[in-house]
Amino acid sequence: MRIRCAVLGTLFFVSSLMAAAVPALSVRADEATEQRIKEREAQVAEQKKERESIQASISDLNRIKSDLEHQKEDLNNYVTQLDANLTLIQGNIEKLRNDIALKEEEIEVTTQELAEAQAVQDAQYEAMKQRVRFMYEKGDRITLEVLFGNGTFGENLNKAHYIEKLSEYDRNMLEEYIQQKELIALTKEALEEEQRTLEETKEALEEEEKNLEKLITEKMAEILGLNADISSKQDLIRAYENSLAQRDAEISALERAISEDKARLAAENMRRYDGGMFTWPCPSTTVITSDYGNRVHPIFGGTRFHSGIDIGGAYGAAIVAAYAGTVVAASYNASMGNYVMIDHGDNLYTIYMHCSSFSVSTGANVNAGDRIASVGATGNATGPHLHFSVRLNGAYVSPWNYLG
Repeated sequence: MRIRCAVLGTLFFVSSLMAAAVPALSVRADEATEQRIKEREAQVAEQKKERESIQASISDLNRIKSDLEHQKEDLNNYVTQLDANLTLIQGNIEKLRNDIALKEEEIEVTTQELAEAQAVQDAQYEAMKQRVRFMYEKGDRITLEVLFGNGTFGENLNKAHYIEKLSEYDRNMLEEYIQQKELIALTKEALEEEQRTLEETKEALEEEEKNLEKLITEKMAEILGLNADISSKQDLIRAYENSLAQRDAEISALERAISEDKARLAAENMRRYDGGMFTWPCPSTTVITSDYGNRVHPIFGGTRFHSGIDIGGAYGAAIVAAYAGTVVAASYNASMGNYVMIDHGDNLYTIYMHCSSFSVSTGANVNAGDRIASVGATGNATGPHLHFSVRLNGAYVSPWNYLG
């Protein structure tokens, strides 16, 4: 009988190819656990949103706190300048107080001098008045007595000259008295004016001092307010950071719970091989064209390991699942051609090679006897046939161990 078989190249190539073709196991999820996973994933997403919101709030608070600290620094600098100005004004006020005290002493001395001068002038004025009154009352009689009285003519002339000098003296004294009185009065007025100026300057500086002290008090109150605001913002930042830490802890706990649920779900729903015998994979024929084990390769020659059994069948004949499982591959490979791979659980897989077409796709769950493909000659094949292989724990085993 003419041999029709599938050729797999080399054992290394086939082993590597099959290892690459095995995807993660598909599982049938428990609905309650799946729902719990979805709910927790939604909670994680919500918590992460809240975390982003909290982080944004912390950034805003830090920016506000920084602005407040800058304002506080500006106010501190302003208050420092105000303090310097206040110190300068207080120094000027103290100097003015000393100047005013000295001026008051000068005014007191001048007032005393004015009183003494006034007393002297008053005495002089009184004496002058008496002489003038005497001269006025005696009048011409005194003049005649002086001119024609006893004594020589020269003596009388001396007397007349004396009277004239006395009158001139009185007139001079009167003028000096008037001038001295006016000078003293002006000096006192100037001193009093200077004192008033000093007093007004002192009052103005004292008013400025009060204004500065009031301004400093207001600015210090503002600084205290800013300190309170900064402290409040710092407290809020700490509260948000604590909240953020709680959110992170909650997210971590939820993520751990989700991982645990997924692991438990995978463990609970992992497909298990129950030890049953396989259904014949090509119902239309039982002809074995090449058995499992070493053989002479029909294409490349030489003795090579044959990883499965070749079942000769008509082109398009049905290929069925040998046992219940999940289709993990329905694809094409240059050596295997179109092939289907089914997971039966516990690291047990069946492979169906050289198909002409597929009746299933990756991810499909199948029962024993369900049609999965059609016999063909794709890949390295000398004619239509099914190459049927079984892999256990990553290595090929004899299909006859599972076929009844």
